Amino acid sequence: MEESLTGASPIVAATAHAPATQTRFRVLGALSFSHFLNDMMQSLIISIYPLLKGQFHLSFVQIGMITLTYQICASVLQPLVGMYTDKHPKPYSLSVGMGFTLIGTITLAFAPNYMSVLLAAALIGAGSSIFHPESSRIARLASGGRHGLAQSIFQVGGNAGSAMGPLLAALIIIPHGRNSMSWFALAAVLAIAVLARVGAWYKSQHLDRRGAKSRAAAVSPVSARRVAWSIGILVVLLFSKYFYTASISSFYGFYLIEKFHVPVQSAQLYLFVFLAAMAIGTLFGGPIGDRLGRKRVIWVSILGVAPFTLMLPFADLTWTCILSFVIGLILSSAFSAIVVFAQELMPGKIGAVSGLFFGFAFGIGGIGAAVLGGVADRYGIEFVFRICAYLPLLGMVAAFLPNIEHRKAH
Repeated sequence: MEESLTGASPIVAATAHAPATQTRFRVLGALSFSHFLNDMMQSLIISIYPLLKGQFHLSFVQIGMITLTYQICASVLQPLVGMYTDKHPKPYSLSVGMGFTLIGTITLAFAPNYMSVLLAAALIGAGSSIFHPESSRIARLASGGRHGLAQSIFQVGGNAGSAMGPLLAALIIIPHGRNSMSWFALAAVLAIAVLARVGAWYKSQHLDRRGAKSRAAAVSPVSARRVAWSIGILVVLLFSKYFYTASISSFYGFYLIEKFHVPVQSAQLYLFVFLAAMAIGTLFGGPIGDRLGRKRVIWVSILGVAPFTLMLPFADLTWTCILSFVIGLILSSAFSAIVVFAQELMPGKIGAVSGLFFGFAFGIGGIGAAVLGGVADRYGIEFVFRICAYLPLLGMVAAFLPNIEHRKAH
């Protein structure tokens, strides 16, 4: 009876009238699963770079431009989408965003030239710009106060999906050709259906009225000047994390092929190891931040990875694989903590904050891929990994973040 009245899924039936403090794990699970499908399809772009490079005779700069196109489309729109939906929640916008990803995936599968590849990347990026800020808001709504845990559950789906891209590329796309990517459009259709049900639960929460009340009552734990300073520090930390991540996600396969002469399929499997480690690290970062403090997690995650990044360019193949796993595990734990830290600095602006930080992460990753592609063309791919190894040292600026958990406790 409850389902028929709301027109919603079992997610709605189970959670629509639950206590406000209850963590809605079914909603978080649905968001995480959709994030898995979304980022799995997005990671296929990067995973087939060696295939695209050979088919269209691309330089590393052109490879970087594919990432830049996708990331810029994803980053520029995300804060705008977040600010708009802070005032005008759109429960079914997640399904619309996934529709862009569906069209982009099919376009990439049958792209006849380089410009078509860029168009496909732009469409997938646009889908991401709609998906991330609104789904991050729903994750916070469903958290029951366990904000770090909710962000980690949501984000681990995305990182797991990103990890699956290279594996699926190695097993399906590289052996059977780029046209086989069209089968992954079915994943987008499934995600659209799941997100439509999540949207029904979201709508049942009367967000227009609740959002107005929460924005009116929201007060930052620090002054406006300190908020601006802290957001600037978080942006520097994101720059360090995602510029370094761009060197791995876009060029790790080429690095292994050039330095250790591994075959393309093996290079994809090594990339899978790194991305799988990032998924595992994401899962633990949020809950640890809830218990021990997000500032500590941010500090350890970014600065603590520096010794391993500095060793990586000088390691043999076995130790390269081991170090990449450790780097992914530690470095990925920061993002959940950074997003929730920023949300707590600017309460009442959840969509805008989520869009800003997801957007900046995508944007700096795209810029990093384009810049590092040019460096690789000029100085070689190994040089890229040597200079990027120093980026985590920027994690020292985390010392200047305010202790907002201490302030809230008192």
